[in-house]
Formats: sequence, C-alpha cells, structure tokens
Amino acid sequence: MSDAAKPIDPGALPTPTKFLIFAVMAFGQFMALIDIQIVAASLNNVQAGLSAGPDEISWVQTGYLMAELVMIPFAAFLAQALSTRWLFALSAGLFTLSSALCGMAWDIDSMILFRILQGFTGGAMVPTVFATGFAMFSGPQRAMIPAILGMVSVLAPTLGPTVGGWLTEAVGWRSIFYVNIVPGALVTLLAINVIKVDRPKLSMLKTIDYSHLAAMAVFLGGLEYVLEEGPRRQWFEDAGIAIAAWVAVVAFALFVERSLRSGGPIVKLSPFRKPTFAFACLFNLVIGFGLYSSTYLIPVFLGRVRGYDSLEIGATVVVTGVAQILSTVIAARLSTRVDARITVSVGLTLFATALWLTSHMTSQWGFMALLVPQALRGFAIMLCIVPSVTLALSGFEAAELRYASGLFNLMRNLGGAIGIAVVNTWLGDNARIHVARFGEALGQAGRSGTDALGTLAARIAERTPDTAQAALILQGELAKVVGREALTLAFNDVFRVMAMLFLAALVMAPFCKPPPMAGAPPRDAH
Repeated sequence: MSDAAKPIDPGALPTPTKFLIFAVMAFGQFMALIDIQIVAASLNNVQAGLSAGPDEISWVQTGYLMAELVMIPFAAFLAQALSTRWLFALSAGLFTLSSALCGMAWDIDSMILFRILQGFTGGAMVPTVFATGFAMFSGPQRAMIPAILGMVSVLAPTLGPTVGGWLTEAVGWRSIFYVNIVPGALVTLLAINVIKVDRPKLSMLKTIDYSHLAAMAVFLGGLEYVLEEGPRRQWFEDAGIAIAAWVAVVAFALFVERSLRSGGPIVKLSPFRKPTFAFACLFNLVIGFGLYSSTYLIPVFLGRVRGYDSLEIGATVVVTGVAQILSTVIAARLSTRVDARITVSVGLTLFATALWLTSHMTSQWGFMALLVPQALRGFAIMLCIVPSVTLALSGFEAAELRYASGLFNLMRNLGGAIGIAVVNTWLGDNARIHVARFGEALGQAGRSGTDALGTLAARIAERTPDTAQAALILQGELAKVVGREALTLAFNDVFRVMAMLFLAALVMAPFCKPPPMAGAPPRDAH
C-alpha cells in the first residue's frame, strides 16, 4: 500500500468483480441515504422518548444533513489519500457504530451528537460510488450506472418514512437505528475484501489545507443552520441568524479563494469549467429541492391535517418508491437512445405536472386521492436524475471524476436543505394568510355565515346546558376547522410554487451539450 505501488486500472477488473464492488458500494450508499428520512415519520416518537422540545427535535434531521453536506465534497480528497477501499470501509464501519450510538441515546443532546457523527461518516459513501461506477464501467454497462444510483438516491429517502414508520410501530423508535448494525457490519467487511480499485496516496494527508477544510465546514454548516433555524426565528431579525449568515458568507469567500489558490485544496472547482457540468449541477439543485421537499411535505400533511400515525404515513407514501423502481429500466434505456436534454425536459415537465396535481388537495385527501400524483412524481424523478447524472459525470477522468461526483451530489443535498427550509417558511406564512382570509370571509358571509354558526351552536347546546362551556367548545371546533382548511390551502400554495420552479428549470435544458450515446465508444479510457 505504498505510494510507489503500481496503479490499478478499475476498468480492467473482471466483470463479475466490478459488479460485486458496485453492489457493495450501492448498498452502502442506500444505507446512508435512507437514514436522512428514516426518522421523518417517527419524530414524534423520538421526541417523546427523549423528552425533547419541538425546536430541539428538528436537529435530529438537521444535524445529520449538516454533517453529510460537509463530508460529501471532502470524500474526493480522502478517496485519493486513503484509497476508495479504506475510505469506504471506514465510512461504513463508523456509520454502523454511530447508528448503534443513536439507538442508545439517553437525551436529545446525545442523539444530536450521534446523528452528526452518523451523517459525517456516512456521507463519504454517497459520492464515492458514483465516481467508482463511472471509472469501472464503459459503453452500455455505464448507461446503467446513473439509472441504478439514481434509483438509490431517490428511493432511499422516499422509503425512509415508510421503513421508519413500520419499525417504530412494530418494535419501537430505537429500532430505526439498530436496523443498520448487521448490514453495516457486512458492508464494512465486504468493502475491505473486495473494493480494490485504486491505491492510497498517504502523502496527500500531509498537504491538507486545514483553512480550506475549516472554511468549507463553517460555510456549509452555517448555511444549513440559517436555513433550518431561520423560519422559526424570523430570519435576519434574529441576531444569531444574522451573525451565522455573515460568518457563512465570509467562510464561502475563503473557501472559493482556497479552492483556486491553495497548494493542497480539499475541493477542486475545476469541473465547473465545463458548462454542461455546471448546468447539470443546477438541475440537481432543483431536483434535490423538489425531491426532498415533496418527500417532507406529504408526511407532514398526512400527520397534521389527516392525523395519520407513522404506519399509515409510510403506507401512503410508498407509492412513490414503487413508481421509481418501475421507471428505472425505462430511464436507463432512454439514456442510450434519446438525447439527455430531451429526457430531462420530459422528466421536469412530468414532475411539475405531479406537483400541480398535488396542489389541488382537500383536507380529506388520503391514499387514493394521492395515488396518481405520487406515482407520477416517482416515475418522473428518474427521468430527471438519470440524464442529469450522465450530463454531469461523462467526460471526466480519474481524480477529477471524484471531485465532480462530490460537487454534483452536494448540489442535490444542498437543494434538499434549501428546499425544506424554504417550504417550511412558505407553509407557515401562507397558513397565516389563509387564516386571516377565513376570518374576513366569515365576517362578510352575511346571513348564511351567521345561520351556520347558529346551527353549530345549537347542536353543541344540546350536549351541555352550560352556555359558557358551549361557547368555548364552539370556539375550539371552529378554530380546528379553520386551521385545518387554512393549512391545506397553504400546502397547495407551496406545491404550486414548486411546480413553477420545475417548469422554470426547463430553460436550462437547451444549453447542455449532451455526451455521446452509451453505445458509442467512450471518450475517456480507464
């Protein structure tokens, strides 16, 4: 394992070995990604189990995302320094250990700490598999890489609430973390024994630019903090949010300066010199926004408006995952026959259509009403992901491919972080607006509104002779109805805006230069 050892050509490995390596790494990526959302449907149970407050429990999600955002771009450097084999093995092993620690958490502070460790260690598995897959395969086999990894990238967070909800109801909330132990240990052992695609360059560890690493961590962590806490603290009206934002801006400036001028940068921005890569990253930002936001919003709607429990939420949203599986083969075949720009345009249009259909929800919508919009959204996301991966990573070689993979995956997660924060703000603001409008409409309803309230009051009076008690009950029931309907309309507003965002992204498609079809001879040799 010395620097002078003969380099390994991953493309020259036997085909069965390549598929085994890819399968192990793809499963590791699946574990890391499903844990982003596996607690989504079980947050109330975790909150009750740890006696945490509403503001504290959100950091179970935020801490994981912040740490993962930092690791994803850092993984390219570590893969060269430690080798893909040892980075992936360490990532899987430490992820498994931190999962066990999350299951043993004794209070909310320990849970947040262990979730940060889990996100940081697991984040290295996400971009590494993309780069390794593109380096090992070529021609028609390479065409399947973005399809399979695209499916993993969207299926894992989509199935997260379903798996988490089922485990929580069947065994208890701690099981959503313990479930990683056996498969995580298996992936670790397999990684050590089969992932031999490159050799380490340990001398790189001596050249780490720690100021660059610190700037990246502060920028990404600060950005995620501002996005998560901003909606609850009135954004920049809060001194803490304003300070965090300024620190993030300064850290970003230092990060860019070090990326361009450092002798040992942690992240190289050279892939952005290719316009197609830059546009593909923008696509991925939008895709991440829509994927994670819609995956977040539907369970929230079902929980807050319909009153569904964890298992019912999971059973309802599983439709999207099934549709994603069915569309994977279609997306892969289109990638070898159709211009990637056409495929991604169709995908964005269908995704926008699915969001638009969802924007017509009523407070009575359940599984059947959400079936078509969710299935269409699951089918469309694969038509977005697969061509965008192909556009982004085709044409890069060796080390630069690793950096391109890290940056590309970072954009999807960054889009998700921005999306969840923004839709939360939209949801709260629009709900308040609709409550105010309901109040105005009720005051202007004239005789019909008065008669309706009178009828409701009379029914309540039949149950209790106490006039004061009847008035309180009437007020509470009316507040529930108004709050539920206002929140439903707010959800519809958010989905409508998201649909417009996806249609706006179509403008970028003509500016992408498509790579050669997968059946053509590859431009880069490995």
